[in-house]
Amino acid sequence: MSITTAAKKAVIEANKTHDKDTGSPEVQVALLTERIQNLTEHFKTHPKDHHSRRGLLMLVGQRKRLLTYLRNTEITRYRALIDKLGLRK
Repeated sequence: MSITTAAKKAVIEANKTHDKDTGSPEVQVALLTERIQNLTEHFKTHPKDHHSRRGLLMLVGQRKRLLTYLRNTEITRYRALIDKLGLRK
């Protein structure tokens, strides 16, 4: 269910804005998206796992807040990110 260290590093490398970037909204949203995708796969085999479902809903809410922040501050970075991650189809 959780993201491995190697996968986390790969996501950070793909979405960082500068060399030592680990906390920009783009990186945070990409990491949350990866975790959300992993949990979604988990629920296909464990549909009654309601405790993890609550965690999933919290992750989705956090990602939504970060995307709202990015949309309100830097609309071009927001549009590039949603295109890159395939969100908001």
